[in-house]
Amino acid sequence: MELEKEIARAKVATGEDLSALLYHPAPAVLLALLDNPAFDEPHLTLLLSRKDLPTEVLEEIGKRKTFLKSYAVKKSLLLHPRTPRLIGLRLMKELYLMDLVQFALAPAVSAELKRYAEEQIVARLPQMPLGQKITLARRGPNRVAGALVAEGHPQVLPVALDNPYLTEAQVLKALAREKVAVHVVQGIAGHNKWSRSYNVRLAIVRNASTPVSIVLRFLPQMTVNDLRVMAEPGIVAENLRKYLLAEVRRRMLASQKHAERDLAGNAGKLAAEPQDNRGAEEKEDGGEGKGGADRNSGPEKADDET
Repeated sequence: MELEKEIARAKVATGEDLSALLYHPAPAVLLALLDNPAFDEPHLTLLLSRKDLPTEVLEEIGKRKTFLKSYAVKKSLLLHPRTPRLIGLRLMKELYLMDLVQFALAPAVSAELKRYAEEQIVARLPQMPLGQKITLARRGPNRVAGALVAEGHPQVLPVALDNPYLTEAQVLKALAREKVAVHVVQGIAGHNKWSRSYNVRLAIVRNASTPVSIVLRFLPQMTVNDLRVMAEPGIVAENLRKYLLAEVRRRMLASQKHAERDLAGNAGKLAAEPQDNRGAEEKEDGGEGKGGADRNSGPEKADDET
């Protein structure tokens, strides 16, 4: 009966009484508030600021078109950590760009919704003005930054490569596209961070758009096994294969010479060790013989003198 009284009170409460009921623990009371004529947008956004809001209340808010006419309500509902998946998917399409970015970067958002939000942003890139692209390149999610790297706008590319959310996987994805602009490859190859990644270097060498000068710069840093794989027919262009094969031969010759020097050095050490030992033994024997002769000569000489 106490709960029924609270429900009836929630349907007609006003002023401070209504504001106090926004923090009621019973879902039934909160649902009754939604039917209160005095329950307006400020009350609803304040209710949505509760992180412990029951799921059934969020579902009911998401069903009411009168509530969703307010952009502030839609945004608060989407950003709530307990909002059901289907409601979130529906509301994402109606969000402004930077609010969608905020949603994609929120730590509490599930991986599925985060990915969907990033795809929504990427889909809007072709119609975006340059200023918004630069803003996204600076602080957008990793998939968005990767898409901007692949797009390769001269003013956007360096900013996107410095994006703290950009991952190696997105850089590799941009390099794996069929047609990559030469200046995109050059930008990645010249970047202080990404040019140090071995996987990125390997992708740059394998990319058909990479200038030969960049390939030659990275070849000494590749492993022999990777060079051999890339030198197989059909992997890279024929004019590049000769450089790969030449690098493999150079490495093999250098390795062979190094092995021969080591072998010669070890043989020299082995040959020198017996001579040193014999010299030490002879020196020791000579010392004992001399000492012995001196010791023996002493008594003999004394006897003669006697």
